Amino acid sequence: MSEKLMLGLPKGSLETATAEMFKKAGWKIEISSRSYYPRIDDEDIDCMLIRAQEMSRYVEEGILDCGLTGHDWIQENGSDVEEVAELVYGKVGRNPLRWVLAVPNDSDITCAKDLEGKRISTEAIGMTNAYLAKHGVNAKVEFSWGATEVKPPRLADAIVEITETGSSLRANNLKIIDTLCTSTTRFIANHTAMQNPFKRKKIEQIAMMLQAVLNAEGKAGIMMNVKKSDLPNLLEKLPALQRPTVSELSDPNWVALNTIVTEQVLRDLIPELKELGATGIIEYPLNKLVD
Repeated sequence: MSEKLMLGLPKGSLETATAEMFKKAGWKIEISSRSYYPRIDDEDIDCMLIRAQEMSRYVEEGILDCGLTGHDWIQENGSDVEEVAELVYGKVGRNPLRWVLAVPNDSDITCAKDLEGKRISTEAIGMTNAYLAKHGVNAKVEFSWGATEVKPPRLADAIVEITETGSSLRANNLKIIDTLCTSTTRFIANHTAMQNPFKRKKIEQIAMMLQAVLNAEGKAGIMMNVKKSDLPNLLEKLPALQRPTVSELSDPNWVALNTIVTEQVLRDLIPELKELGATGIIEYPLNKLVD
């Protein structure tokens, strides 16, 4: 039987975004609502869906060779794992997630000191207790099994919850009064797995390709033809993310130019390049960008 890499994929809010990122990286993952073992079109990999809250424990124990989870859960579990790569992505955007202290809009609680003797609901018990200890506050911290935003004011005075945009908190008439920490997704691996040449190579391959997908987001390739006499002015205008490639054409008076720019500048940049003498301007999408 050939050796396999056991990969943990986050079940829940990051599930769809993770599958889409793997697809762009070159792996097709098929997730069934009836199974926790997704199919992947790589005979060297077996997948398992695990909640991000538990991922680091199973990777540390070697039940999984590697997986994706938040840095916050690695810290919350106190897991000894190797962080192979930081992957900044989320359910709706590409910003770090925040663990925040939130209370009802009409609450008298305005800071950590006001939590004295209060009841706090959260999934991150360890993080919350550390926060309270830091501020010298005694409060009752209760584990929340989900739907934490609906707990105040009847079931809790405050919550510590993770948020990406804050929209769910606002929808439940909650306001943020402090941020406990920020967190990003990490691709983690078991220490023993990283000592296995086959598994290490596969893990590093996955990490490189996933990072390449995120590197390419918000960027586009652009190529054009330009007279050599116009090239200096055009290069001065071009906001290249790396050195442009300049290639000779059959006409010795012309060159082809190819580079990468951020997508947001293209609507203004392309007309300016045209004015500077560029012709045959082509914009093309990027799926991956390997630094």
